[in-house]
Amino acid sequence: MPPASHRPRRSVLYVPASNERALAKISSLACDTVILDLEDAVAPAEKAAAREKLTAFMKQRPAGGPEIIIRINPAASEWGADDLLLAGSLQPDGILLPKVDTPRDILETGDVLDDNFAEDTTRLWAMIETPKAILNLGAIAELGRDPASRVACLVAGTNDLAKDTGIRMTPDRHYLVPLLVQMVVAARAGGLAVLDGVVNEFKDAERFRRECEEAASMGFDGKTLIHPDQIEPANKAFAPGEEAIAEAHAIASAFALPENAGKGVISIDGRMVERLHLTQAEALLAKAAIIEGRKI
Repeated sequence: MPPASHRPRRSVLYVPASNERALAKISSLACDTVILDLEDAVAPAEKAAAREKLTAFMKQRPAGGPEIIIRINPAASEWGADDLLLAGSLQPDGILLPKVDTPRDILETGDVLDDNFAEDTTRLWAMIETPKAILNLGAIAELGRDPASRVACLVAGTNDLAKDTGIRMTPDRHYLVPLLVQMVVAARAGGLAVLDGVVNEFKDAERFRRECEEAASMGFDGKTLIHPDQIEPANKAFAPGEEAIAEAHAIASAFALPENAGKGVISIDGRMVERLHLTQAEALLAKAAIIEGRKI
């Protein structure tokens, strides 16, 4: 598995765990990650059946497919506890926790996984979708500095966030952007990946393209999706561009020269470049190599 800083998460598609036809198509999808959803996409009457279909899928999970994340129901719900135990036993790449308000929500979940011998490779993703989560972003993201917390990614739950705050979801997301930028800053401070929220108007290709470009400019790693048609434009928007790749190669090559061995700062074409830029360049090149290897 690639390091968290290298693994592409440009396109992250929600798939209802209750939809057998959608589950069967996962291996053919070009998305980086799939979130198998037991929460919002599954009606209360279908929760039990969705767990059974999820279990069957995970037992036959094809090798080499997209990263698999399971979104469970909130811990406080009647389904949350059973969802967590099941998800932990199925060994997904991660478990997405909805309605995370405080670091305690994540730590308590991690304790349950540890007590039930879940694999250490099963990471925790946190939905940031409540006003309280925004107030606690720094503390939540700081858990990313402790590998024992299992935290790997923050996911913007823009629909719930707009509903609970009263923020108007205008097409340009003018009023929501300040909160989204806070998520990116917190994620970077904690060494976490961070994903932008969904576009509900899945047939509006222009709006989706615009939001992807905006999110990439804000620093998001990728975007959560609700329809397969959104995969290709998300992959394109969040992939390293040719210019960025060329610049990264130039930085790596310059630092590799014998005369620059051990130097913390060098000059490239009249521009000061530090070793932190080398670290960024190496991460970008590693991510680009993974994407090229997948031919997507």
